[in-house]
Amino acid sequence: MNKTIKLTFLAMLLVTPVAFAASHDHQEKKPAAEYKYKTPKLNRAQFDELLAKPDQLTVIDVRRPDELTGKGGFPVYLSIQSTEIEKSLAFIPKERGIVTVSNHAGRAGAAADLLASKGFKVVGAVGAQNYEEEGGKLTKIAPPEPKK
Repeated sequence: MNKTIKLTFLAMLLVTPVAFAASHDHQEKKPAAEYKYKTPKLNRAQFDELLAKPDQLTVIDVRRPDELTGKGGFPVYLSIQSTEIEKSLAFIPKERGIVTVSNHAGRAGAAADLLASKGFKVVGAVGAQNYEEEGGKLTKIAPPEPKK
């Protein structure tokens, strides 16, 4: 019996590190997708400089509403989902510089390139999460309570 207990204990000692390693998340963080658009991707300092002149700027956030409420955004913006940009051209001011926003600037870059091809004065694209990672503050937006 004593030998059985010793063997069980030894087996547990040998298996524990393997079980711990298997339960541990070894997935490496995926590198950010490569930015491949003509529109410049703005960093926090560049975007803050543009935000300092709000009368000359239109910010268009192309994220879904759940992304806006979940991650936060900027205090003033037009919310036009990326799939709706082309249908919404008539509502976008042409006399101001435009910055498009998405989480990491991928969809923002695509939307900005489309707007530039339609004659809009596109200044850049920014990722809201990138902006926050660089020390910028996002505004958290609470979704409205459902009507009863």
